[in-house]
Amino acid sequence: MPILTILEYPDPKLKQKSEEVADFGKAFQKIVDDLFETMYHDPHGIGLAAPQVGIRQRVVVIDMTANEKKQPICLVNPVIVEKSSELCEDFEGCLSVPGVYEKVMRHKQIKVEAFDRHGKKIIFDDDTYFARCIQHEMDHIDGILFIDLLSSLKRHRVIQKLKKIRAQKHL
Repeated sequence: MPILTILEYPDPKLKQKSEEVADFGKAFQKIVDDLFETMYHDPHGIGLAAPQVGIRQRVVVIDMTANEKKQPICLVNPVIVEKSSELCEDFEGCLSVPGVYEKVMRHKQIKVEAFDRHGKKIIFDDDTYFARCIQHEMDHIDGILFIDLLSSLKRHRVIQKLKKIRAQKHL
C-alpha cells in the first residue's frame, strides 16, 4: 500500500467539495487502505479525509488511539443529522496545515449517519473529542479547512506562520 501525498494549504484541491461514494468495491477498498496507511504514517495523524490526498470522495478515516492497539474507523458519506446547540472550543491541527494548532469552536455533541467501508449503515452519537475529529474531517469533504473557521486576524497569522515554517524547511 502506498503512502499518498497529503495536499497542503493553499492547494486549491482542498477547497473542492467531494462526491458521494456509490461503489464499495475493490478499488474503493484500496483507497480506504491507502488512506489508513497514509494517516498512520504521520505521527500526528488521527484522521484523514480523502480530499486531503486529492481524492474527491466523501470518505474519512479516523483512529484516535495512541498505542499499538489500533481502532480504525471509516465513515463513508457521513452526515451530521443532529447537533447540540452547546459549543466547545479546543485546539485543532491538521495534516494539510502542518505545524499549526489553533482553538476552534465545534458542536459539543453530534449524531452521525454514515456507511462503513463495506456499505453497512451506521448511526451513533458522540460528545467526546471524537465528535470534534469527525466534524473536522467532515469539513474537509466539503472543502473547508479548520483555518477557515478562524477570525480573519487569526487566519492571517496562521498563513504567516505557515510561510515561516515552509521557508525554514527550504534552508
